[in-house]
Amino acid sequence: MTQPIIEIINVEKSFKKGDRQELLVLKGVNLTIYEGEIVAILGKSGSGKSTLLRIIAGLINPTAGGVHYRGKPVNGPARGIAMVFQTFALLPWLTVLQNVELGLEALGVDRVERRERAIKAIDMIGLDGFESALPKELSGGMRQRVGFARALVVNPDVLLMDEPFSALDVLTADNLKSDLQDLWQSKKTGLNAIVFVTHSIDEAIMMADRVIVFNSNPGLVSSDMRVTLPFPRSDIDPRFRNQVDRIYTLMTTQSQRHEEARANVIDLGYRLPEASVSEVTGLLELLASPEHQGKMDLPDVADMLTLDIDDLFPLTELLEILYFAKVSKGDITITDEGKAFVDADILERKKIFSIHLKKYVPLARYIYDQLIRHPRHRALEEHFLSLLEDYLSEEEAERVLRTVIEWGRYAELFAYDYSSGVLSLENPH
Repeated sequence: MTQPIIEIINVEKSFKKGDRQELLVLKGVNLTIYEGEIVAILGKSGSGKSTLLRIIAGLINPTAGGVHYRGKPVNGPARGIAMVFQTFALLPWLTVLQNVELGLEALGVDRVERRERAIKAIDMIGLDGFESALPKELSGGMRQRVGFARALVVNPDVLLMDEPFSALDVLTADNLKSDLQDLWQSKKTGLNAIVFVTHSIDEAIMMADRVIVFNSNPGLVSSDMRVTLPFPRSDIDPRFRNQVDRIYTLMTTQSQRHEEARANVIDLGYRLPEASVSEVTGLLELLASPEHQGKMDLPDVADMLTLDIDDLFPLTELLEILYFAKVSKGDITITDEGKAFVDADILERKKIFSIHLKKYVPLARYIYDQLIRHPRHRALEEHFLSLLEDYLSEEEAERVLRTVIEWGRYAELFAYDYSSGVLSLENPH
């Protein structure tokens, strides 16, 4: 085993929500990053992955615990650690060369050396000839390359990347990943470790020596898996697919362990998944088709529908909440209730969905009950938003309410007027 380079010790992070309760994002995170390895942090949206990356970089402080870099505590931005962000984060009025020079200027590097190092980094990342271009003249892939050059120009020991390929099209992202791996293996950069956040299982297996799987609400390490496949890796290699299956199994087994607990914790403030009825219906129909006989491997579902975990898991979570399907050990199986839903006509589907929504989603049932009790069967959405903000951030409360309103409208539980923000019974009696 090589030397530890980053040590994360019992890190917790909470965010205050005004005068309301704190939102716990990370809890008891322990993780060691060693010299010479690429580590992928993988988890559902909202599991605190990006927050952890910013704590490692010294951009935000943990609420409890701490991070050590080369044996010394990180109490602010640490020299030796550089970060590439999800968005390109370039200053639009500066040229490529000037954007890349920014970090060196902040370090007090003199102008001549600054320019020399920036030109070298731009050349290394494949942007030679674009030094004088402004960001608006560049494609998305080229702008992200500028972000990489800006991070690498300071000769970092550790490179942190927060979903650096997610804003790019597939071909551009693949090209940039390949170039980055070539740079890493050529040892031209002086990098000793790379840690990146991703929501793509394939991306994690393609690039990393280790994959750290995060659980959510709050975020914590649930699995630490070493990937031993030789480079270069191919996603059509059966060994690669086996590793992907293994990750899905780890993630869904963890979910299964918490199934009973989750059934007991789905209260008014539960972070309901952002899943549309049409997508959920499509997945159920796929499962129930003669070809699949009610059961599929999740990797096959993801490939067939071209979904990453941030898109797929909200759908499977809603199916589990409504008891239309069950997820276990990397497989999804339709239930009898799910089969009945698929076999029904449009009106009958709405009735079944309505019954399950009232039975298993407390927020939908609460809204419906409030409308039943009101003399005019009406209520302002602000009333429900205020309630949700006791549990969730303002942004998350809005998302959850918007989601449950969509489900309720489909089920004809209630109607909603967007312009007035008024909810009312669909068919008051």
